[in-house]
Amino acid sequence: MTPADLDILIQQGEGTTLEFKESLSSSFAREVVALANTIGGKILLGVSDSGSVIGIKDTNTLRARVQDIARNCDPAVKTLVEPVDGVLAVHVRESDAKPVQCRDGFFWRQGAVTQKMSRDEIRDFFRTEGVIRFDLSPCPRFSYPEDFDREKFDAWLGQSGISGGAPVEDVLVNIEVAERDGNRLLFRNAGVLFFARNVRHFFPEAYITCLLGRGADKVHILDRKDFDGGVVADIEDAMRFIERNTRTAYRIEGLRRQNIPEYPMEAVREAITNAVMHRDWFFDGANVFVELYADRIEVISPGSLPKGLTLANLGRKSIRRNPLIADLLHRIDFIEKAGTGIRRIRDGAREQDCPEPEFEADRFVTVTFRPNPEVREVSGDDRVIPQVTPEVAGEVAGEVAGEVTGEVTGEVAPEVTGEVTGEVAPEVTGQAPPEVRLLRVLSSEMTRLDIQEALGLKHEDHFRKSYLLPALQAGLIEMTIPDKPRSSKQRYRLTPTGSEYLKQIGDAR
Repeated sequence: MTPADLDILIQQGEGTTLEFKESLSSSFAREVVALANTIGGKILLGVSDSGSVIGIKDTNTLRARVQDIARNCDPAVKTLVEPVDGVLAVHVRESDAKPVQCRDGFFWRQGAVTQKMSRDEIRDFFRTEGVIRFDLSPCPRFSYPEDFDREKFDAWLGQSGISGGAPVEDVLVNIEVAERDGNRLLFRNAGVLFFARNVRHFFPEAYITCLLGRGADKVHILDRKDFDGGVVADIEDAMRFIERNTRTAYRIEGLRRQNIPEYPMEAVREAITNAVMHRDWFFDGANVFVELYADRIEVISPGSLPKGLTLANLGRKSIRRNPLIADLLHRIDFIEKAGTGIRRIRDGAREQDCPEPEFEADRFVTVTFRPNPEVREVSGDDRVIPQVTPEVAGEVAGEVAGEVTGEVTGEVAPEVTGEVTGEVAPEVTGQAPPEVRLLRVLSSEMTRLDIQEALGLKHEDHFRKSYLLPALQAGLIEMTIPDKPRSSKQRYRLTPTGSEYLKQIGDAR
């Protein structure tokens, strides 16, 4: 530091990174800790509060006292002492092991003032700095096996590819969602979020709210659903809500039909997964929101960006706020662990010819998706209400019936579309649409799994959305136990309408 540098600092005056002290007083340790807990800075010994240079004698004893004070902080603080023009400049480095304390407690800089942290500020500081990881913290109120949902665990295990031969307790410990405490199993918060029978009993904000607005704001809400079945189920249920309430057009190229969704569904799914995975679980009274409006979809996650991330480096730098939650989602292929989520969101929108997603970050992180202009042009702006019974909605969507959906097809050629009117038209394309393929394999009464296997389809969600629901909505098939849609004995069969249609296209039974 040169005398000119010193003059500039003195003219600048005290601030977040600069403190004036006439001498090495008893409060010096507080100033060192405060700067180390903030972003570092300088303490100028030999300068009064008003900025007058009083001067101080540079001695080995004085330097040793400065270094001793810094070393006795917990943890030790790195400092550099530099004499310049009668002033001793003490450079204090920001600590990489925050929070730092001295004998008098924890301190930080608030503007030009050093303040002692309150209990709540210390707690929030630990969380903000990542010293306390929510997902890795134990949940003492969770009791195993009473609060454990074996079905959720088995479903996750089946998707993960982990062999089911090992004892359940060993697997839980090995995937780090639980740890052994003597003879009992102590669950971590991440394990509760994934495998608790009632997640909200432990974490009231652990759910996703999906809203459907009539226009471009929340003045008229057509539908609202809260999904609280656990991390995996919440993401899946939110996606089903979006799929039911957005449009799908298609174009015929040659003999094949190409579906064109209104929004980039894979990108939206990635955004919802990120919202759950990276949310600030210490943000009291807030949950994830997925809001559908006439002109956009917004995915809103509680909490600002993790420390070290900005909107400018979003997508180029990856910081995981909840590493164990991320690992559990990675094991079932919900995410890639390489920090490619933002890039995949942007690429997914681009591949579907949708506008670039918009990112905002303040106390919440919001991703906004705009619709595909081609689908809007073909299907128009009005939403339609499907003629669907409560039983059908409960079975296929897992929801209460009567939800507004946007299942609108932009037909280019007549064929069975699964459109909500239930009307059918002769098939004229070389590629049979999904509903027709389903009718052709439906011999007598069959279970959902039997139909899916007969069609050679691996993904249940795709089968339900593209095959089963359209056929049910069009009145081509029906359930054998309509009053118990989730019954394990549930079967599906052709309706008279379905049989008549097969006759029209030459597939009479």
